[in-house]
Amino acid sequence: MNSARNALIPCLIFVAAFVTFLPALQADFVNWDDYDTVVKNPGVHGLGLAQLRWMWTGAVLGHWIPLTWMSFGFNYVLGGLRPAGYHLFNLLLHAASATCFYFIGRRLLKAAHPAWGAAVVSAGAGVAAILFAVHPLRVESVVWVTERKDVLCGIFFMLAALWYLRAAEDKTLKRGWACASLAAFTAAILSKAAAVPLPALLLLLDVYPLGRVRRYGWGHCLLEKLPWVALGGMGGAVALHTVLTGTGVTTYAAYGVPSRLAMTAYTFMFYPTRWLWPVELSPLYELPAHLDPSSRRFVVPMVAFAIITSALVALRRRWPAGLTAWTASITMLLPISGIVHSGQQLAHDRYSYLSGLGFALLAGGGFAWLLDSQARGRVSPVIARSVVAGTAVVTVMLALATWDHAKVWQDSESLWRWAISVDSNCAVCWNDLGTALTTQKRYAEAETASRRAMELRPDRATYPNNVAVALFSQGRTAEAEEMLRLALRLDPTLPGALANMAYLLAQTGRAGESLDYFRRAYAGDPHFADLVKNYVEALRGEAATLVSARRPGSALALLHEALRLNPADAETRRQIDALGGDPLQSRISPEGAPRGR
Repeated sequence: MNSARNALIPCLIFVAAFVTFLPALQADFVNWDDYDTVVKNPGVHGLGLAQLRWMWTGAVLGHWIPLTWMSFGFNYVLGGLRPAGYHLFNLLLHAASATCFYFIGRRLLKAAHPAWGAAVVSAGAGVAAILFAVHPLRVESVVWVTERKDVLCGIFFMLAALWYLRAAEDKTLKRGWACASLAAFTAAILSKAAAVPLPALLLLLDVYPLGRVRRYGWGHCLLEKLPWVALGGMGGAVALHTVLTGTGVTTYAAYGVPSRLAMTAYTFMFYPTRWLWPVELSPLYELPAHLDPSSRRFVVPMVAFAIITSALVALRRRWPAGLTAWTASITMLLPISGIVHSGQQLAHDRYSYLSGLGFALLAGGGFAWLLDSQARGRVSPVIARSVVAGTAVVTVMLALATWDHAKVWQDSESLWRWAISVDSNCAVCWNDLGTALTTQKRYAEAETASRRAMELRPDRATYPNNVAVALFSQGRTAEAEEMLRLALRLDPTLPGALANMAYLLAQTGRAGESLDYFRRAYAGDPHFADLVKNYVEALRGEAATLVSARRPGSALALLHEALRLNPADAETRRQIDALGGDPLQSRISPEGAPRGR
């Protein structure tokens, strides 16, 4: 009977986690990083030597995540860029993580309550794992292709914790299980830097429920964690360096110390609150342009955080599990709190993937306590059956909410229309809706959405640039040029605005004027979409004008510039030959022209 139960519960958890997210298999890629990380990223289009070299040396959007890149390459080898395969992989990883969490829960609940029977412990761990598996907060991590890093990191994080629990059964860590835990921890860090706080979490478990600190002392427990600390320190340093050299961090000049404290308290309270009440979930909870720490939005979380923390500290002897779960949440959230901030978000649902594990285990522990109390006659069977039924109802309701919310991520338009319905003042959401509509060639609607984003955040250069794209596509060239000049006043180095201005000028017969913008765009981002093709065409066009003006030497210089941009371009070589110029002769470029790379 025990062996059947031990096999059945993990299977049910895996199936529940997988089935709940089935709508994801119908979802497309979305314009929320999917195109940058997967669709238009040749570094993950296969597992050849060139791709593997990029995966271990390259970064996108401030992330160095080689194992995640390799998993995308594996998907590409199996099915190219068909999104269903990427979503299926995410679902399988999440289901495996939930199943692994069940085994972690069994060990922790048994350590906390040795008198509980195996059936009670298994039931409690099963409830914890199911709640984690089907909760709506999981949708962003599971259904969004880019967040493969969450679920891949998640399974390795779970294994690292589980194998540490196996290693820590005695005073001296079992070497085999400890090495396995360290290997899994390394893989988790290589999947996403969110795993870095694991050493602190393991030490917290040594305090409660394992009780190793009480039995063996702080010194012993700290010393044996040094290998995990060393790995976590290296992972954290690499992650911080990648962010600093990639997307950058939010400066304290923009958001000072009072704002950071408010942001941090908001972060610590946001995820437990959403865990209890997962409604109006959004892909982005936008950071306000001007944060007022004295506003109700931030004062309430700061006060609530202080009260809850104080209460749990006061109750630590009677209810140590509460303080442990609360501390675990803070530990996992600390790296993405307001202390070091990067991005346009105040919060993201995906940050709950690992930080909420303790709350799920609290719920499972409460369920197990009820069953044990009923078996010992401390709780009436009627109450116990009512709570069991209530738990089942809540679980089904959460799963149905997750099923529905997964449909929000079906495509870019549905995602951003939902986000706007949650927060109509989210500038990023309006902007991304505009780009989604532009992709569909619904230019008038795209213009409206992009203008709304520009109204909300008039200081962001990307928004007038996107308005310009919609205007140009409607044939309103003069208005588009005006918007591009506004974008370049806001950010003179914005590659998209430079490339768009260059293309607009070239298309309106001003190829010579366009070249300076092409050169600046190329210097900023030589891989910008269609930049080289348009740049070469503009160079050839201006060269033809110079030939007509009887300036063949200047024309040859431009054609040589075009040839350096695209050495395989047959038309450029033909024109050089027609002018009697040897494509290998010229090594001198006009001022500002790119040189061979």
